[in-house]
Amino acid sequence: MVTDHLLHRERTQELLAAQPGLKVIWSGASLHEFVLWARTGRRAPDLLLADVPVDQGPAGAAERVGALIRSGIPVLVRIARASPSMAQPFLRAGASGVVDKHESEEGVVAAVWTALARHHRRLHALAEDDEPVIPRPRLSDQEGRALVLYASGMTLAAVADALGVQRDTAKKYLGRVKSKYGAVGRPVHSKLDLHRVARADGYLDQDLPPS
Repeated sequence: MVTDHLLHRERTQELLAAQPGLKVIWSGASLHEFVLWARTGRRAPDLLLADVPVDQGPAGAAERVGALIRSGIPVLVRIARASPSMAQPFLRAGASGVVDKHESEEGVVAAVWTALARHHRRLHALAEDDEPVIPRPRLSDQEGRALVLYASGMTLAAVADALGVQRDTAKKYLGRVKSKYGAVGRPVHSKLDLHRVARADGYLDQDLPPS
């Protein structure tokens, strides 16, 4: 667990330690401290719960989180003001979830259990080879926003207005989205295809029907 607030860290550690089957094996103030600890060769955690500062924007912070995830460490991110736009860069980087720093204690514990369950299901799928890992392209912030807006049912002109760009620019964003999905073996051509992949990859609410 990583958080720079000592009392917050101690309380969260107390909450998690009280859960049957959970054990906090390390806690510290920064991702840098965690990386130094992890390099000592100790057993990697099943989940890293990390408070991540986003004062300079989520993109750089998401890249640091993505590097940990690519090294094999699942990360549940906790940020201030966890709006969809702030959360998406972390989710696209592969985070197991994003929790608001002001979430209730019960909500944090529930998020930890959910993230652990996802991690263990993925490990089981890899071990049993009964569920293929779906490749997911990395989209820029603007490409991700364009995908969400267009796949939600907005017209191309409305997407352009929402992004504050020209219609042709919005069309280029969506073209790049299609190209990136095609490059990982998931071709998309129509608006319905974009809606399908947006739902599958967590960009849209699973209960939202295509307009």
